[in-house]
Amino acid sequence: MIYEMRVYHCVPNRLPALLKRFENTTLKLWEKHGIRQAGFFTTIIGLSNQELTYFLAWESMAEREKKWAAFMTDPDWMAARAKSEEDGPIISNIVSQFLQPTAFSAVK
Repeated sequence: MIYEMRVYHCVPNRLPALLKRFENTTLKLWEKHGIRQAGFFTTIIGLSNQELTYFLAWESMAEREKKWAAFMTDPDWMAARAKSEEDGPIISNIVSQFLQPTAFSAVK
């Protein structure tokens, strides 16, 4: 299993809009495309409280490329994203890392 850690750095005061988009739209579309989330987190102490960090679980990089490409080009996603950004951009920067559990990790 490969885990993708994504950190979304939001435009100031736009984190609530991002959380709403995930809760009401994105997760349903991920389910449609077979994308498995492994946890969502907001930052309470750190560099910024305007961040959303989440993990996705993939069987392989090939699976990730196939499913992520299908999601990103889904007309429902593109419409929902545009609607959620009618009041301006939500995200200023996205950082993505791919992680592999160690042999002694509780998460496999």
